[in-house]
Amino acid sequence: MKRRKFLAAAGVGTAATALAAPQVARAEAIEWKMTTAFPPGQPFYSTGPGSLSDFADRVRTMSGGALDITVYNGGELVPAFEGFDNVRQGIIEMNGWVSYFGAGKVPAAQFFGAVPFGMSTQGQNAWFYSGDGIDLWNETYEPLGLVAMPIGATGVQMTGWFNKEINSVEDMQGLRMRIPGLAAKGYARMGVDVKLLPGGEIFPALERGVIDAAEWVGPAQDKILGLNTAAKYYYTTGWHEPTTVTELAINKAKWESLGPELQAIVSNAAAACNVISHSWAEANNAAALKEFEATGTELRVLPEDVIAALRTEMGPVYEELAANDPQFKKVMDNYFAFKAEHDIWAGASEQVWHSQLRSST
Repeated sequence: MKRRKFLAAAGVGTAATALAAPQVARAEAIEWKMTTAFPPGQPFYSTGPGSLSDFADRVRTMSGGALDITVYNGGELVPAFEGFDNVRQGIIEMNGWVSYFGAGKVPAAQFFGAVPFGMSTQGQNAWFYSGDGIDLWNETYEPLGLVAMPIGATGVQMTGWFNKEINSVEDMQGLRMRIPGLAAKGYARMGVDVKLLPGGEIFPALERGVIDAAEWVGPAQDKILGLNTAAKYYYTTGWHEPTTVTELAINKAKWESLGPELQAIVSNAAAACNVISHSWAEANNAAALKEFEATGTELRVLPEDVIAALRTEMGPVYEELAANDPQFKKVMDNYFAFKAEHDIWAGASEQVWHSQLRSST
């Protein structure tokens, strides 16, 4: 009883929570729209813990309703890949996608999404939050009138679904594959016919034979799209996307209108979802993978000669883009310099642990 009286007098608990909300409350709620590039009903992206709708809920709760964000999945308000430009124009306040979807507009932004042979989620987050990553992101988007931050992380992705076995580099020749980003350029140099499709279009294209292979995310997310019923062979490794970051892009003028309290709420909600979404993927991928194998999916590892060829082909990809785009080179040099440092720790810790784990099983 004494403890309860003390807490009440100190304003701890629900009373303190109730007092915090008016600091950001407004006479009328600020209503924002947020578009995404992802199909409805997609865990991790559209629904569930760490998703973009979860982010909107967190902002609404943390702000006491002062900022109310309505999320529109890909195609519900605008086509899946057009939200980014609508945010640039100030028509929509926010957009959620992966920055490599806009590679043609801003090549340097791909480093904030997924980097072939790049860093893990741990390394990428270290670069964002304790390195120059987020500052370079905003510098890259400054000419577009945008600010950006991470709002999700998949962890290591799968190579993808294939309708035939891949035993050598020759098997990649002429393969029609859905694959975005920098990795698509590496595949193209190997003779792959690369395609960029939004998530909602992957299954029908693969099922009808419009494409021969497709990369999406990982087992838990791929299951929702039904990709295991459209192709038999499921390949790893995640050379192309050691992690993939969901981008939250915000119109800069709208962002500055929020004020520091609401900006802090948005930033913290995004950081929370970045971690929680990755945790969801790590928690759910194994069950989906076991289900795939039990129902006939053949899990394969991409042959070493294919990986070696892709590593070779990515060199000229980076060199060519860096030669033609000073901002790309600036971000690239910073990213790989940070990676070289992080690799020292990763090589002495997590990589050793994984090696010991493999040798003991």
